[in-house]
Amino acid sequence: MTQTTTLPCGDPFHLANFDPSFSGNIEHKRQAKAETKDNMEALFELQARLYAENRRSLLVVLQAMDAAGKDGTIKHVMGAFNPQGVRVTSFKAPSKLELAHDFLWRVHRAAPRRGMIGIFNRSHYEDVLIVRVLKLAPEEVWRARFDHINAFEKLLTDNATTIVKIFLHINPEEQAERLRARLDTPGKEWKFNIDDLDARQRWGDYMAAYEEAMTRCNTPHAPWHVVPANRKWYRNLAVSRIVRRTLEGLNPTYPDPEPGLDEVEIPPVRWP
Repeated sequence: MTQTTTLPCGDPFHLANFDPSFSGNIEHKRQAKAETKDNMEALFELQARLYAENRRSLLVVLQAMDAAGKDGTIKHVMGAFNPQGVRVTSFKAPSKLELAHDFLWRVHRAAPRRGMIGIFNRSHYEDVLIVRVLKLAPEEVWRARFDHINAFEKLLTDNATTIVKIFLHINPEEQAERLRARLDTPGKEWKFNIDDLDARQRWGDYMAAYEEAMTRCNTPHAPWHVVPANRKWYRNLAVSRIVRRTLEGLNPTYPDPEPGLDEVEIPPVRWP
């Protein structure tokens, strides 16, 4: 078992080698929450600089099995960002309009423009995951999409978008607890989808699909990160570390002020 990590490009991902309950040397969740809070404060400042700089963008891709915590991660980590500079896109079953185009059409439209942070709750990877498991397209169709995805992500990175892809890793036992909690907690029943049970019965098929997708699409310009997500507090810490490290690597800067601003005086206004 190993911790949050990426693998060298070309090495196969085997999710059984990643412990979804891993929490490193964090002794208590209070410690994790304190560091997460510090990271979020840093993320707020880094985002402000990225937005003001207006030259580059960041795309965070979240993939996971049902109940692994995509929504929770967006709330508790990405909530650090100013809503003005971030856009969250949830990819559900494609509409008739979207199905009339290539599978990346709707995804490309949601890619962040310069200065922005985009967050994908599920993503273009659904077209090599659920499409594969449920046999919604022939194998020769979805298998060709690995190369299309790599080319698409290279296009984005060549145009100043940094991509962070995160798989939130839980085990079936933790998923069962969370699904039961949805059923038993007033106000959360709406989050329970009977289709989740069908996906749960196909756990092995989904793991195989994730492993191949991450292996085939783990590139230097868009690497995959596996985040242990059985413990929500460690999940939030790990994701906040990854995003903070990425933005610090970009080191966005505020634009230089216009010359002569030190001599500007704000004139009084007579009103009414």
